[in-house]
Amino acid sequence: MGREIAQVMGHRGASWLERPSRVYEERPDELVAHMDLAPNHVVADLGAGTGYFTFRISPRVPEGRVYAVDIQPEMLEIIRTRIARRDIRNVTPVLGTATDPRLTPNSIDAVLLVDTYHEFSHPYEIMTAVVKALKPGGRVFLAEYRAEDRTIPIKRLHKMSEAQARMEMEAVGLHWMGTLESLPSQHLMIFEKPNSSPVMPGPELPPESDHTSGL
Repeated sequence: MGREIAQVMGHRGASWLERPSRVYEERPDELVAHMDLAPNHVVADLGAGTGYFTFRISPRVPEGRVYAVDIQPEMLEIIRTRIARRDIRNVTPVLGTATDPRLTPNSIDAVLLVDTYHEFSHPYEIMTAVVKALKPGGRVFLAEYRAEDRTIPIKRLHKMSEAQARMEMEAVGLHWMGTLESLPSQHLMIFEKPNSSPVMPGPELPPESDHTSGL
């Protein structure tokens, strides 16, 4: 769909996800507040990494659950250690794949993706599975560094424009609800699964195209 996929940041970069400066660079608590979660909501943190957002969401859904989904077992081990250390009862680590987050159909109220979607090697396939996992009316919160702003000191492949993100989310049947621009350097784009809407067909690729690269 006209976008080069960035390479995945491995578990050896875990310290980058937990850098102290991230609090003011990204305002994570403000981002989570914008999700407007109810106490009983079921949330998936997709590309959870070390659980940086998972453990910010957990206290907001005391009667619900947070599924921390990642494809790297090493990241999930970090999350399990923190769950045990803090005696947290409403977080479940999930080992997903490049094409499947392994979430129960029609079970999720909200999905959060922070600085991770642009690295997915199979974005259409994974988001099609996300749509199936969402309840009707469930929402996707997509945070990505703004490609439109050249002053943001992030490599171009690790940014996304609003137009590109909307095109890709609409391709799997998600409806754009709006974009919040109050974060210092990220779009926070909000999409919703309609109450009844078939998933749209994926983009056509020429037979010789290798669309599996990117991991």
